[in-house]
Amino acid sequence: MSDIWLNKVNWSEEGLVPAIAQDAVTGRVLMVAWMDREALKLTWQTNEAVYWSRSRKKLWHKGEESGHYQKIKEILLDCDGDVILLKIEQLGGIACHTGRESCFYSRLESGCWKEVDPVLKSPGEIYKKEPGGK
Repeated sequence: MSDIWLNKVNWSEEGLVPAIAQDAVTGRVLMVAWMDREALKLTWQTNEAVYWSRSRKKLWHKGEESGHYQKIKEILLDCDGDVILLKIEQLGGIACHTGRESCFYSRLESGCWKEVDPVLKSPGEIYKKEPGGK
């Protein structure tokens, strides 16, 4: 099959596009990451989320270390072609490297950030080492 569909994406100068991972059932935004052409193509081919790690400068198959894979239910492109929305099933119920359901666990309250979601599993248990980020 042709890869022409990838040309519809408005890639940044770095060849990246932001990707939002949203729980397909609840609608909760779980995380935001980056994709390059290869990551998006692999995500579509495997039906599991693959991202581009800007810090490690390599492809990152979500769950490769944690076991918390993201099964793809739907891939959507916004009207400007510059944001990908992945509707996913989050295996294990943990998307964040901190051991929480979502990376969006801090809420601004009275001028201070308050952590509002519990840690479901400690990063030490997930990664068998201290987390160094995504």
